[in-house]
Amino acid sequence: MRSESILAPFDFTSSPVVKVHTAIIFRQARLEDLANIAELHAQSWRENYRQVLSAEYLDKAVWADTEKVWSERLTQPLVNQYILIAEQDAVLCGFICVYGAHHPERGSIVDNLHVNSRVMGQGIGKQLLVSAAQWAVAHYPEQDLYLEVLACNDKAIGFYEAIGGRYVDFACWHTPCGNEAKELIYSWGSPNLLANS
Repeated sequence: MRSESILAPFDFTSSPVVKVHTAIIFRQARLEDLANIAELHAQSWRENYRQVLSAEYLDKAVWADTEKVWSERLTQPLVNQYILIAEQDAVLCGFICVYGAHHPERGSIVDNLHVNSRVMGQGIGKQLLVSAAQWAVAHYPEQDLYLEVLACNDKAIGFYEAIGGRYVDFACWHTPCGNEAKELIYSWGSPNLLANS
């Protein structure tokens, strides 16, 4: 569902490289962020998931799917949901979505973490994860913190390991285009250490 009050998505493919001159602002997501979050989510999949998602899906259908996901999350938020965005000069740089106490054994899940590739390497992803861990400590202190990452996403795996994530298991993702892809499950155990890093 599109709303005229929602901003048109930022064009991540044709924009120039973003250089940080002003502070990155971190804040909770609002409904007016929907289109930009959905576009960054779709663009991240286009850039990183071509090994497991079909070209037809990525070129034609991924935007509609991500828009639907974020429309539901931002118009009908679950009580255990937390969405934080990072922006600079009103341009979305990244976002994270966490669900507290999502899994009976693994705990709270980082369901999405995406950073605009033009600003990677500036600490935005780490700060989003640290903020999510702080939220988890405040609201679900007895729960571990984990995420699932595609086995083909070497950059993300290296990043998670560098900030203390430990490989604990694997799973299979049944993709929207009918493929199957191996996922690795990484955990920080209690989110306290990550929250204080």
